[in-house]
Amino acid sequence: MDIAVLGDRSRLASVAHTALKTAAAFWLAVAMVGQLIFVVYIASFYGGSAVRGQLLSWNRVLPHGYVVGNTIGNSVLAGHLLFAAVITFSGVFQLIPQIRARYPVFHRWNGRLYVPIAFTMGSTGLYLLMSGRTVVGDAPQSVALEINAILIMVCAVQAWRFAVARDFHTHRQWALRLFLVVSGVWFFRVGLMFWLLLNQAPVGFDPHTFKGPFLTCLSFGQYLLPLAVLETYLRAKERGGATGKLAAAGGLLVMTLAMGAGIFAATMGMWLPQARPR
Repeated sequence: MDIAVLGDRSRLASVAHTALKTAAAFWLAVAMVGQLIFVVYIASFYGGSAVRGQLLSWNRVLPHGYVVGNTIGNSVLAGHLLFAAVITFSGVFQLIPQIRARYPVFHRWNGRLYVPIAFTMGSTGLYLLMSGRTVVGDAPQSVALEINAILIMVCAVQAWRFAVARDFHTHRQWALRLFLVVSGVWFFRVGLMFWLLLNQAPVGFDPHTFKGPFLTCLSFGQYLLPLAVLETYLRAKERGGATGKLAAAGGLLVMTLAMGAGIFAATMGMWLPQARPR
């Protein structure tokens, strides 16, 4: 009887481990597709508008994004957008375990590109927010983005510090946190479009002023929720029993399905239409 029980527990532990690993791989695959679509959108819309000399068209997406006569602010914004495209593309490859294992030199140099750009993005984003430029709907949304920018810089420093110390286990944890907080604006758009798809209407906010309780919650949730999911995953993976791993896998699966729906809605309703030249 004892042997049978131990065998059942061993099988359950194996199933739970596989379920959590599969759920994480599924999340990564869906996120990779969504982020690559986002890179194409940034390059097509913002880059294409710059090449055509139509910088004012940025304001269709970013209120007061391009301000005539504000050379410094516009330059910082342009650099911020360029870095956003580069770091999103770079981050996708940085997270693939097979690339990290088979091409360690590429992983190291890609990381040396990723982390400093992430820190620069955080600092330039903080500058844009604190310079008085209106880029979001209201003060709570600005505060949320300022916190996001600070978290990006903190996670970048920590990821770099533990990599230099060759504590790669802790480094990977901070690198994952960095990836999530850097992706905050992406999560915001995906979450917004999922909400609109779910409700078929702008519930909880005014689409004209871009203000409302839902947008306030989403502004903070765009990085707090992914970080909470990551911490749950890490703890389940390292210290959780079979039940905890299965629960974490189930939660991650639900989040991935919601994210996938949001990516589809954002692609069809936001990114694809805006990327087309006008």
